[in-house]
Amino acid sequence: MSTSALTGRNRPRTLVVGVAVTALIGALLTSQALSASAAETPLSQGRPATASSTENGGTPASAAVDGNLGTRWASAFSDPQWLQVDLGATAAINRVVITWETAYAPDFTIQTSANGTAPWTTINTTVNGTGGVQTLNVTGSGRYVRLNTTRRATQYGASVWEFQVFGTGGAQPSPSPSNGAGWIKMDQTAWAAQLAEFNAMVMNPAPPNAVRVSEFNASCVYSHSFKDDPIVFPGLPGASHMHSFFGNRSTNANTTTASLRANTAASCGPVGDPSAYWIPTLYQNGVAIEPRGVTVYYSSRLPDPTKTVPFPQGFRMIAGDAKRQVPTPAGAPGQFWCAGIGGEIGRSADGNWPVCAQTANLTYQLVFQDCWDGIHLDSPDHKSHVSYNTVNGKCAGDYPVAIPNVSFVIDYPTHGSAAGYTLSSGMASSIHGDSFLAWDNAAMGHRVKDCIVQKAKCNTAGTF
Repeated sequence: MSTSALTGRNRPRTLVVGVAVTALIGALLTSQALSASAAETPLSQGRPATASSTENGGTPASAAVDGNLGTRWASAFSDPQWLQVDLGATAAINRVVITWETAYAPDFTIQTSANGTAPWTTINTTVNGTGGVQTLNVTGSGRYVRLNTTRRATQYGASVWEFQVFGTGGAQPSPSPSNGAGWIKMDQTAWAAQLAEFNAMVMNPAPPNAVRVSEFNASCVYSHSFKDDPIVFPGLPGASHMHSFFGNRSTNANTTTASLRANTAASCGPVGDPSAYWIPTLYQNGVAIEPRGVTVYYSSRLPDPTKTVPFPQGFRMIAGDAKRQVPTPAGAPGQFWCAGIGGEIGRSADGNWPVCAQTANLTYQLVFQDCWDGIHLDSPDHKSHVSYNTVNGKCAGDYPVAIPNVSFVIDYPTHGSAAGYTLSSGMASSIHGDSFLAWDNAAMGHRVKDCIVQKAKCNTAGTF
C-alpha cells in the first residue's frame, strides 16, 4: 500500500451479541480502557444467542443482536437466568464486555462449556456488579460462553443490551450463500451501455482559473447506526459490529443495488448520489461519538487520469481491516490525527489515540483502491477485485481499469482525553470503511469527465 501523500491535497485527511479541517499530513495510507490484546478478535460477532427466558411478547435472544433496546434479551422474575452464545468452535476467551440496561444483575458469573451442556466452568464471578458497561478480563476456553445472572437488581429482572466475547479461535459465521457471496460478475451489457453513455458526454471546459486537481466530492452527515453490513453479511441483520452509516438512509443488512436506486433519500449531497457508505462506530467511555461530517472525495492519484472511467452500478469495496488489532503509537502509519489550530497536544494513556487542542477535532482519512479488474462488482474478501496502483503510477496487469480514488475524510466532534477511544471493531488500527455505489449514471459520468479526466477541482455540485 502506498504511503505517499495524496496528489493535489493539502489537507490530510468490541462478537457482538446485544440484547439492548484544516491540517497538514505528510504521509498517508498505510485500547483505551478495554485494553484489547493485539491478538484478540470479537469472537461472538454475528452469532445468535439463546436464553432461559424471553420478554416483550416472546422475543428470543436470537433476535436480540442489533443493539436496539426493543429487541434486547431480558431475564424474567426468577433467579438465576442465563444468556449464552455459541462461538462456532473452541476458543480461548480473554475478555467479556456486558452492556446492561437499567435493570442489571449485581451478582453473576461467566461460564464456558465445550458443548453447551454440563459441565459449565466458571471463569469469572462478580458480586455487587455496577451495571452500565462492565469489562471483565478473564482466562478460559470453550465453544459456548454463558452469562449466568444469579441475583437481579430489581423486581423487573436483569436486562442486557450487548454481550460481547473477545479472544482467539472460534469460527466466524459465513454470509448467507443465497446473497451471492464471493465473486460477483458485472452485467457486461449494462456496463457497455453505461460506458457508451459516458464516452458520448461532452466535456464542460474548465475555466482558466480552475485548480488543476482531479477531484469532486459528496458532502455527508451521519445518518443512522445498525449492527449490519450488507457487503460482508448480506441478508443477516445484526451479524456485524455496530456501524455508523452515511449516505443512503435506507441502508441495512438487506440493501441491494436495486434498493439503493429505489430509495434515494440520502444524508449526502448531491442528489445524484444514493450510494451507501459506512464505518465502525467510535466510542468514548462507552458512549458513541458519531461523525460531525464526512466528505467522500472522488479523485485520482494517477499522473495521467485521462483513462479513468465511472464506477459501474452496484460496485462494492472495503478499505482497511476490521481484524487488524495492533498498537498505533505516535508516528505509526494509518494514524487518527487532529485537524485544526493547535493540532495534537498529547496521546491517550495507551498511546494509540491523539489528544487534540480544544480548537482541533479528531479526524481520519480512509483511502480506497483506485484500480479495478474490469470484471467483478465484488470479490470474496471485498478487496481482490481492486488494487492500489502499483505499476509506475498506472493501472495495469490484473487491474487495468482506472476508477476514481474514493476516500472518506471523517470529522469527529471530539478532542480526546487520556482515556482514549475504542472502535466497535476494536483498536484504532481496525478502522475500515465500506462503499456500496449507486450513483446516477449521468451525475457520476459528467463529474468523472469534467473533474477527473480534465484534471479540474470540482465542488459537491460538480461545478468548478
